[in-house]
Amino acid sequence: MAVKSLDQKLSQLSANPDADVFILADAKDADMAFGIGSPGKSPETHAGEARFRSLEEYRDLMRRITHQGLVDIMLMSVSSNYRLTLEERLFEHSHVTPAIRANDTTDVHLARGSTYAREAARPFRTASLDHAQCGHLDCSPDERSLGANLGLYSVTFNNDLNDDLPTLEAFHRFREEAERKGFQYFLEVFDPNVPGRIPGDVLPGYLNDMIARMLAGVAPAGRPRFLKIVYHGRKAVEELRNYDSSLVVGILGGSAGTTFDAFDMLWDAKQAGAKVALYGRKINNAENQLAFIQFLRLIADGLIGPAEAVKAYHAVLAKLGIRPHRPLEQDLQRTDTASSYAGTKTSASVPVPSGGLTAFASTSSPSSAPAPKKDCGCGCAGAGTCAPKPTPIAIEPAPVAVAQSTYPDFAKMSAVERLAYHRKRLGLG
Repeated sequence: MAVKSLDQKLSQLSANPDADVFILADAKDADMAFGIGSPGKSPETHAGEARFRSLEEYRDLMRRITHQGLVDIMLMSVSSNYRLTLEERLFEHSHVTPAIRANDTTDVHLARGSTYAREAARPFRTASLDHAQCGHLDCSPDERSLGANLGLYSVTFNNDLNDDLPTLEAFHRFREEAERKGFQYFLEVFDPNVPGRIPGDVLPGYLNDMIARMLAGVAPAGRPRFLKIVYHGRKAVEELRNYDSSLVVGILGGSAGTTFDAFDMLWDAKQAGAKVALYGRKINNAENQLAFIQFLRLIADGLIGPAEAVKAYHAVLAKLGIRPHRPLEQDLQRTDTASSYAGTKTSASVPVPSGGLTAFASTSSPSSAPAPKKDCGCGCAGAGTCAPKPTPIAIEPAPVAVAQSTYPDFAKMSAVERLAYHRKRLGLG
């Protein structure tokens, strides 16, 4: 079994909470929420035709991204985990860690025409931990390491005792079962899914307090490996990390938005001290998922800023003959995206600097300002503003295989060494 980069990075963060490492996860668990539409639109969709990818096409993207080797975690449903982890042994010689969605509260029940997500979230769990670990009930001790041994457990608080107490009780039962079975988890805390329960200016503090108090009564053996929360800006992340430096704070991506939305959220959260980003729809709705993830990794490793990454990403799309969803100028804008599965917006948002979106786009990072043309390490050779070709969307390119034995320790590499490593991954020599 290959050493997992997630374990290496979490070990480094345990020894030094400020270690220069960052964990990326691809959340391909949407079939636990959306059903048929989970895999996203097929690249072969034509005008007037709303054909979605098949489940097998969705899983093939999981295979490609795992082989690419730039994410640390592949989050899946138990059924996808059974196919890829237990049957195909996809992760056996990969540094990528397989993970499953361990519960599916009612606020993520999003069948077409359904109204479940309008009501306060109720605890529910389809997944069996035994199914995740070995594929059947009552795993023997030696079988529990065959499948996924990491899961996402999600809670949604609505500031109502009748709604939130069952959520806490279900979390208690899950923790006990997970500890007995040696199953690890990370904790997702959604914003309230019922509007008006918490004033917007109080919401980030309310969520931080709920996280702190719900974990205060939990010994290390039952605590999450890291958190996955809505990003409400630097102050909220810094407050949580200052309170308890042992908490590894991660952010969730929410709805797709512009490419700048995705890249800048990652960059800004990292500056605040977040150490994990889990992107689902932001990756799944990208024009080219492999290229999109390559730039997420470059940003996470501090090698490129968000605005420069958007320009370089568009240059790569043009080079591949892929039509972008929106023009470059529009894709460089920041938009108000939803954070919940149901598509609802939270009542608190990340502050935007005075001057509006244009000012934000030009000041959000040191690399956002205009720079002389140079090789940014993405393969565009400074041609990030070239116009993309209006050609049909292409299938993602073949993944770049990375041998596990050569997977580097980024914490021990200089910025120049990391840039050279990623240039090699991108096939730039």
